[in-house]
Amino acid sequence: MRVRGWVTRGRRVRAAATLGALLVGAAPLAVASVPGVAGASAARAGAAVCEIRDDRLNEISGMVATDDGYVVVNDGADDAARRRIFFLDERCAVARTVSYPSRPRDTEDLAVGRDGTIWVADIGDNDRNRETIALWRLAPGADRPVLHRMTYPDNPHDAEALLVDATGRPLIITKGGSGTVVLYAPTTALKSGATTPLASVGKVVLPSTTTSNPFSFLGRGVVTGAANAPDGRRVVLRSYADAFEYDVAGDDIVAALTGGTPRITPLPDEPQGESITYSRDGRSLLTVSEAADQPAGTRPTILRYPATVAPAAHPAESTTAAPTSPAAARPAAQAAGIGGGRVVSLAAGAGTLLALVAVAGLLWRRHTDRR
Repeated sequence: MRVRGWVTRGRRVRAAATLGALLVGAAPLAVASVPGVAGASAARAGAAVCEIRDDRLNEISGMVATDDGYVVVNDGADDAARRRIFFLDERCAVARTVSYPSRPRDTEDLAVGRDGTIWVADIGDNDRNRETIALWRLAPGADRPVLHRMTYPDNPHDAEALLVDATGRPLIITKGGSGTVVLYAPTTALKSGATTPLASVGKVVLPSTTTSNPFSFLGRGVVTGAANAPDGRRVVLRSYADAFEYDVAGDDIVAALTGGTPRITPLPDEPQGESITYSRDGRSLLTVSEAADQPAGTRPTILRYPATVAPAAHPAESTTAAPTSPAAARPAAQAAGIGGGRVVSLAAGAGTLLALVAVAGLLWRRHTDRR
């Protein structure tokens, strides 16, 4: 998302992170990971797959892999030429595009069902003022997506991630901000021309990490994308810093996310990583970042990371701490407030609170000045 709230356009986020670092000063933030997280791999940059050179694609917010390439969407672009569903070949060249029958508001993610249906998540809401959000459903072979509107049961939420379960039911994951995100699902089958109520079906507390990313600790506490593995046995959520893979038993994605312990793949220093998908064989995680706020000439590049495997049966063979239950980790996450589970030293915590207050004031002033 080309965010305009507390995490805003790339340049504004970096300014906020810099201000926070200056206010914290010489007292570094003491961060300790919450126990209960299956082994995180070393933070290594992903391997480049291909570079997307089409100038219309510099704000990519969603991606899925197909048998013959990829499908991507920009977030809510003002330029009509960018408000399309883009089909890429294996070398990242645009093979064809599909237009929307009406203008989407803020497209933030893509998901693909087991029958090949492509779902476009028009769910972004920077200012949290949308009365409805939407999904666009593109059936296999169709040349125009169908619009389905939905409404939250409580209040508007900003969201950037979408999953689809084995029955084709969509699951929307809010972006969050402090490491805790909410899951919403339709209460009835979606119908074109009708607005379907959503219901909250659970919460997810992201594990704490220290992975380097352009937005510092802010970037580790949000969900910016999600994907289903092709075999349905895993799902992944991503932040600006990491990928969190959950094992799915009995097609119950909600139980996996709310009660499972994820395995972590660091996605270090991606410029503005909002997209993630599995390769068609399920062996790799593929990501791509926005490039709009990067140096001139920078092109979005699809990166490949090895997908994680289930933890070893013998803890002695692992270099990570033995997992504990998510329930045991949750109190620490809630107490930390930032990132869902960081244990912050008292001195650093005070500095961080001052930084957050200052950043919030700065961003609010910029927000109001631009209205």
